[in-house]
Amino acid sequence: MLHILGKTSSINVRKVLWTCAELALPFEQEDWGSGFRATGVPEFLALNPNAMVPVIKDGDFVLWESNSIIRYLAGRYHGEWLYPADPSERARCDQWIDWQASELNRSWSYAFLALVRHSPAHQDPRQIDLSCANWAKHMAMIEGQLEKTGAFIAGDAFSLADIPIALSINRWLETPLQHGDLPAVEAYMARLAAREAYRAYCRNGTP
Repeated sequence: MLHILGKTSSINVRKVLWTCAELALPFEQEDWGSGFRATGVPEFLALNPNAMVPVIKDGDFVLWESNSIIRYLAGRYHGEWLYPADPSERARCDQWIDWQASELNRSWSYAFLALVRHSPAHQDPRQIDLSCANWAKHMAMIEGQLEKTGAFIAGDAFSLADIPIALSINRWLETPLQHGDLPAVEAYMARLAAREAYRAYCRNGTP
């Protein structure tokens, strides 16, 4: 049985839960992180010295880093339809998965901590405006890509790349800021809403 350590409100944990749902992969999930079991205890640090969720235990195999985990699960559990074996198709998925982690996440970090988490350390109006503008720029890139494909982020078919991208879009939509007009993004999220796994994990079970 696959064990997933991390609270379901975490965007990175939800990547893993959504992937498991797409693969029809059974799992047991334990709540770790803020508000639940502390990740700084020796028991957890032995699994992930970064003290961050998610972590998976698949038998004797332990893995952390959400994007590495979802790639592993697709490769280990016959998810070729989700994470293609063809090098060019797989690279296109990886491009968007890596971009979400390295570029998109950095763009929204300050604004999210200020506007949603209400962090006292993130209340500089100039920095909030800068982060919102940078976030909007990256969302415009997603809009442009979806206009090109007319379907999903990496092409005509749903793929592993759609999971982190859609979760980030959901975070954008749920953050109280000016969102602008993004019709391709809106249509994309409507397409994804037909997926049971999206409804369960992208929006925490909300419509």
